[in-house]
Amino acid sequence: MNGKNHNNVQILTYRIDVGRAPSADRIDIYLSERFPDYSRTFIKKLINDGKIEVHGKPVKPSYGPAAGDRIVARVPVIDAERVEPEDIHLDIIYEDDWILVINKPPDMVVHPSRGHRSGTLVNAAAYHCKNLSSRGDSLRPGIVHRLDRDTTGVIIMVKDNSVHEEIAGQFEARSVKKEYAAVCEGSAELDADVIDAPVGKHVSVKEKMAIRYDSGKPATTVYEVAERIGGASLVRCFPSSGRTHQIRVHLLHIGHPILCDALYGRGGEMFLSDILGGEHHPSEKPLIERQALHARRITIYHPALKKNMCFEAPLPSDIEALIGALRKAG
Repeated sequence: MNGKNHNNVQILTYRIDVGRAPSADRIDIYLSERFPDYSRTFIKKLINDGKIEVHGKPVKPSYGPAAGDRIVARVPVIDAERVEPEDIHLDIIYEDDWILVINKPPDMVVHPSRGHRSGTLVNAAAYHCKNLSSRGDSLRPGIVHRLDRDTTGVIIMVKDNSVHEEIAGQFEARSVKKEYAAVCEGSAELDADVIDAPVGKHVSVKEKMAIRYDSGKPATTVYEVAERIGGASLVRCFPSSGRTHQIRVHLLHIGHPILCDALYGRGGEMFLSDILGGEHHPSEKPLIERQALHARRITIYHPALKKNMCFEAPLPSDIEALIGALRKAG
């Protein structure tokens, strides 16, 4: 990797040699796995702008990477350390003088990073409310917890520093109650169970986490099967800890990875024809293009209002479409 500056914008050049069969069958998905701070939409734009080449030639987002490919990606990085407010629509669940609760869409990074400075939830929130708590670094104002880029659902942002400290303490003490909905591969054997397995960095894949009994951090997820449908399972997950990719890794650990999880499952999209067994037509649009995981509810104690509050986000349309198709398949 190297870089140079053009009008206050640094261009980073990444050279990637694909040494084995990649986990994703599209280059946009493959690169968004390699660079989790970049959204898939951002990666697609780079590809369409000719900033990403394979063997010296531009490709399309649908190009299938293969072992032996040399990928060169030229990525612009803005040098400024402050968050730029951006007029991006927010699905606001609740707001008062102290907190902002949002239903996060898929393909949105929560906060800016050195590799991805725009289009994030923080950029949008900074435009909307003008003030966010300053606890933490300059690129993460208001952040007390996070969701993966392609996980949808409830996320809380904080405006006031003292409230931030108290809510952050609730997350650290594991007193915050969280519920996720996930659609998993296969019919789960048990109606409910506790997954207690430490999560840490994968031994060989930088972007992944794994069950690590040698060096992982304690992680516990309770799950309940809400419905078994069409060879899959709709489950409710209640993580008491908040490790990176925890639910995704835990469900993989018990043999039921989340559907359409490009990093831990069998690919990043699913079509109706995949479920019903018909022929896939090139014009067919996918039902879902990301892991079927949604942060459905979160309950905190509001320090300023001095009461417990529960916030909920309905299932998004892509997961609803997936569930509907699975039910139809029977």
